[in-house]
This record gives sequence, structure tokens and C-alpha cells, in this order.
Amino acid sequence: MTGNKVILDTNIIIELFKKNENVRSIVARIEMVCVPLIVLGELRLGAYRSKNPTAKEKEIEDFLSTSVLLLLNDRTTKIYAGTKAALLLKGRAIPENDIWIAAIALQQALPFYTHDAHFREVDGLQLFNPLSSI
Repeated sequence: MTGNKVILDTNIIIELFKKNENVRSIVARIEMVCVPLIVLGELRLGAYRSKNPTAKEKEIEDFLSTSVLLLLNDRTTKIYAGTKAALLLKGRAIPENDIWIAAIALQQALPFYTHDAHFREVDGLQLFNPLSSI
């Protein structure tokens, strides 16, 4: 799936950093890559825990220079709360950060590229997995 704007999850950006050619080919066709603020936090955590934090931070900054950072606002919190409540009612749990990321993706109503199958638990997401079919 290609399009004008998409949101990338942490695991897809990591695949780009690993120079995964299949993922790079798919992402290269996208006009605007969007990165949720929570994803940026996860990437920075990975950088700080790496053997070379300075190099990893530069890689992140270089990537961000060609991306749009998606911030949170009051509407995001409402979508987050509704999403988490729906998951609790279904008896389904996904990582807390991923509920926030899903809320941002729902708010933006954009395709969301991820390799995490648990996002299927969130109603309304437009999911795409450039690594395999989910």
C-alpha cells in the first residue's frame, strides 16, 4: 500500500535503519511519512540504550528532518481513553505506548504501517505491514 501520507510505527522505522530493502522500497514511494511523538520517544530510548547513542541519535534526527512529527492534544486524549476503554471491555491488552500511538493514528485517519499484530485489536485502524500480511 502506498499513498500520500502514512504513519510509521517504531518497528518499521527500525527496519529502515537496518536498511531493510523491502521496507525501504515501500517507504520510498510515500510522499509524507508521519511519526507519532510516542514513536520518537521509543526510538530515543533505543538510541540511549545502544552502544553508540550519539550515532543513533543522529540517525533519528536525519530521519525526522524528512518526516512530520505528530503531537498529542486534547482530542488525542479522548481517542486514547475511548480506545483503552474498548480494549478493556473486550478483555484485550496491548502495550500502553501502543494505545497512544493507535490514538494518534485514529485521530489522523491515515494508514498505519506496523509489524505488531496486536494493533488488530484496535477498531478503525488502517493497518499495513510492509514486512508481511497482517
